[in-house]
Amino acid sequence: MQVSTAEFRKGLRIVFDGEPYNIVDFQHVKPGKGGAFVRTKLKHMKSGRVIDNTFRSGEKVGLVEFEEKHMQFLYRDDRYNFMDTETYEQVSLSENEVGDARFYLKEDTEVEVLYIAGSPTSVELPNFVELSIVRTDPGVRGDTAQGGSKPATLETGAVVQVPLFLSEGDVVKVDTRTGEYLGRVAAAG
Repeated sequence: MQVSTAEFRKGLRIVFDGEPYNIVDFQHVKPGKGGAFVRTKLKHMKSGRVIDNTFRSGEKVGLVEFEEKHMQFLYRDDRYNFMDTETYEQVSLSENEVGDARFYLKEDTEVEVLYIAGSPTSVELPNFVELSIVRTDPGVRGDTAQGGSKPATLETGAVVQVPLFLSEGDVVKVDTRTGEYLGRVAAAG
């Protein structure tokens, strides 16, 4: 199936130069002289490499034929192991295939695994996850007047900036798309 540049949107999966890409960002440009065009940022769905490309307005590109399977993250050894929640079939992915999702994966996390041409290629996380803080410096009393922040290491190894009042053991909500702290879910103890 083909789509026109007028139908571009963030997250659309297209075939460019014979390879599967995800549209990260796009901008329609109509200069005073010459024809309109669409400036895009494309992320390769297998390697994760981001490229910039410009398409002429009205140009058509193919859509990626893919299948998404709902899976559960089981455990990590030298690879990341997932189980299909319907068929109980297990699949293991390399660190490159999992990509940045590895920073937010903890056991029993429900994810979508993207299959292209019958083989798993990438992992899509839920937008928000709840993780506990395993290491952070204690906040200094009276140091919160400016609403400062400090780095905190989460149980998955990810490091996020959190408010000074949080301590080890607190459970926080994190946006997996940006890596931002969104709020405290539970206090330690």
